Amino acid sequence: MPGRLSDLPLLFWAMAIMTGIGAGLGAIAMMAVLRFVQHLAFDYHSGEYSRAAASHGPVRLVVVLAVGGLVTGVGLWILHRSSKGTGGEPTEVVWTHRGSISVVRTLLSGAISEVTVAMGGSIGREAAPQRAGAAGGALFSRWARLTPEQRTLLIACGAGAGLAAVYNVPFAGALFAAEIYLGSLSLTVVVPALLTSGIATAVSWLTLPDHAVYSIPKLAGPNLPIMVFALAIGPLAGLASGGYVYLIGWASDHRPRGHLLLAEPLLVFTALGLIALGYPLLLGNGVDLAQFAFTGSAGILTILALAALKPIVTAACLRSGATGGLFTPTLSFGAAFGALAGHVFLALWPGTMSAAYGLLGAVALLAAAIEAPLTGIAMVIELSHTVNLVAPMVLAAISATLVSRHLNLRSIYSARLPPP
Repeated sequence: MPGRLSDLPLLFWAMAIMTGIGAGLGAIAMMAVLRFVQHLAFDYHSGEYSRAAASHGPVRLVVVLAVGGLVTGVGLWILHRSSKGTGGEPTEVVWTHRGSISVVRTLLSGAISEVTVAMGGSIGREAAPQRAGAAGGALFSRWARLTPEQRTLLIACGAGAGLAAVYNVPFAGALFAAEIYLGSLSLTVVVPALLTSGIATAVSWLTLPDHAVYSIPKLAGPNLPIMVFALAIGPLAGLASGGYVYLIGWASDHRPRGHLLLAEPLLVFTALGLIALGYPLLLGNGVDLAQFAFTGSAGILTILALAALKPIVTAACLRSGATGGLFTPTLSFGAAFGALAGHVFLALWPGTMSAAYGLLGAVALLAAAIEAPLTGIAMVIELSHTVNLVAPMVLAAISATLVSRHLNLRSIYSARLPPP
């Protein structure tokens, strides 16, 4: 990276603005694909996606999932054969300084990814906008003939901006670029990242929501039970994160090749449809599951089943060859894990079930799984607009990250990359 902020030329800043605009437009386009397919699949328009999917009966649910698996497999098989890849993984390009990102292939693979999620795939919707933003950064840096260091910085900023735009989280998107992609919080990194994420988020407001993703009831400030729970959930979430990252790594290392890509998504998605007959909250990226966990209304057996099944079905979708994000699936797993731990905690320390337990579980497991506690904390705060639990969030996130780091030196992002 350039050593000082003043080392970045005016042309770089112009390209950063263009990258932010492109990332915002990319997020709008990818979400348009997602919504269109959701309407076709389950007549979904608003409210809970999982409820809409379940309302059409078991036959349609399983058939739509099976078709989703078939479309995913065929689409990726054609893309791999016709273009020799899916566009370039932005994290790999930034971390290894090798390879390139193709805008056309990235947009095509992103569209396939959104179709996968729209038809019920248990994987995140943010991968496509993130990669589209990164592809924009790569394209503009080539046009401007920026230095390799400036190109790397712009790709990372574009990826963070895409995430920011799709979830309305400009601050967390900037930290995502700085902490995860570049591992630096220097002014040279943070200022361009904030600029691109802010612009992308503002552009996304043309069609995407400008409010919090999750509706959280007003919570009281941290009290003694909440602080004790935060100290307890952190190490537990760190342990769970270690196993989860290992599962993601295994799934990524055993993805199908060749003609197997035509069959495995069909089989896995059909199985997911059958499981979803009993647990429709497993469908999609996990927003509905996290919201359910945050309400505090789930019974212990229900939340136990959801917390156990969500990482398994997400890893199975990834193992089948499907492409997509892991941010929201990880957060929803953490929310369910926190709500489950909250039930156990209340049995030992009687009180009232609260959204705080799910929020602390979400921030702890997310921070540990991405190995970026600042990004994890900022993400949960911006997604929920909850600011009065910052102290327990910090305790939970830091302790979870420390435990996970001692168990596994990989994050959910590095675990997905091919071995060197």
